[in-house]
Amino acid sequence: MSLTEKTAVVTGAGSKRGIGRATAHTLAAAGWNVAVLDLDEASAKDAASEVEERNGVQAVGVGCDITDEASVQNALAVLDSALPPVGALVNNAGITSPVPFLEVTGEEWDRIFAVNVRGAFNVTRRLAPGMAQRGFGRIVFLSSVSAERGGGVFGGVAYSAAKAAELGFTRALARELGPAGVTVNAVAPGLIDTDITGGALEGERKTQLVAGIPVGRNGRVADVADLITYLCREESGYITGATYDVNGGSHIH
Repeated sequence: MSLTEKTAVVTGAGSKRGIGRATAHTLAAAGWNVAVLDLDEASAKDAASEVEERNGVQAVGVGCDITDEASVQNALAVLDSALPPVGALVNNAGITSPVPFLEVTGEEWDRIFAVNVRGAFNVTRRLAPGMAQRGFGRIVFLSSVSAERGGGVFGGVAYSAAKAAELGFTRALARELGPAGVTVNAVAPGLIDTDITGGALEGERKTQLVAGIPVGRNGRVADVADLITYLCREESGYITGATYDVNGGSHIH
């Protein structure tokens, strides 16, 4: 299969300044057709038309609540008829939470896990069988440096735990799907300039954090999007079960 016959699904790619939308553009520039899934249907459609316009590939935007199996089923059914078979999945949709552990409620804990872990399961469980059947697939999970260093950037315990769960998910799935030609990797970004932190990392706090980054700046969405696109290439088929750090050296282990 050539890339022109394959589709990459990117979840949570509606946000204009997010890693997801940048990844959708970078994948499209590499020749992938793109499906954008986002809770905000208008943003998903906006992202898709932008991707199509700029890159000359097919792109479809679908509203989807990844925490709801029926919503995922319906969204992916739309893709079945609109785009070529799915060859790559980027589990980018995620939410963060800075609530300290001693204040976190069960409801908040479940909310963070519902999107970051259960949501990734819902989409992956639906798309992985087709990849395995066709003998080609690339799955990338967006984890976080918080999972590796134990929070301390913005996300609290719930977020760190959920992002660490994605690393275990990545590694075990890589073992299972490897024989079928499907690779599974994780990307763990550090401080990236997006809207997810809701402006909480500005001023002095941001200056402090950047001071601890050897390359002397916070990350850009393109830094992450380029790596994800690299992992989705056909030529990257011998890389699986790996976690790639994109943090400017702020966490070296």
